[in-house]
Amino acid sequence: MRKKDREIIDKEKIEQIIQSCDCCRIGLVDKDKPYIIPLNFAYINEGDKQLFYFHGSKIGKKIDLINKNKYAGFEMDTNHMLKKSEEACKYSFKYQSIIGTGIITIVTDLNEKINGLQLLMKHYSDKDNRSFNEKIIEEITCKENQ
Repeated sequence: MRKKDREIIDKEKIEQIIQSCDCCRIGLVDKDKPYIIPLNFAYINEGDKQLFYFHGSKIGKKIDLINKNKYAGFEMDTNHMLKKSEEACKYSFKYQSIIGTGIITIVTDLNEKINGLQLLMKHYSDKDNRSFNEKIIEEITCKENQ
C-alpha cells in the first residue's frame, strides 16, 4: 500500500466497511483484458475464512470466465464525499474502500445456496430466515479471500 497513513488493519473496522458497502465489483480475466462486473453481495467471516456470496444468472460471460479461471479480484467502496477547496488542486474525496483477490467458485450445494441467499437478504434488508423456492435458486457464486 502506497499511502500507509490511510491503511486500516483493525479487523472489526474492515468488517464495518464491508457491511456498509452496497456493491462489490469483481474483476475477471477475459483473454488478455480485464472484465469487471458490479454485483450485489453478502459477506461472512468464519474465523480464518472470509467468504463473499454473489447472486446471478447461471449463463453468460461472467460464468464462462469463472469456469476458465478461478482467480478474481474485487473492489468495494463506501462513504463518498467530495472535499472542496478554494484551490482546484486541493480538492479531495473522502471514501473507504476494500480491495482484494481470491478464488471464485460456483456454489452447487443447495443448502449452501440457500445460506448464501439468506446472507444476501440479511445484508440488504436486515431480515433473517427468509424462505426461498428451491426451484428458483439457480446459481450463486462464492469468493474467498485467502
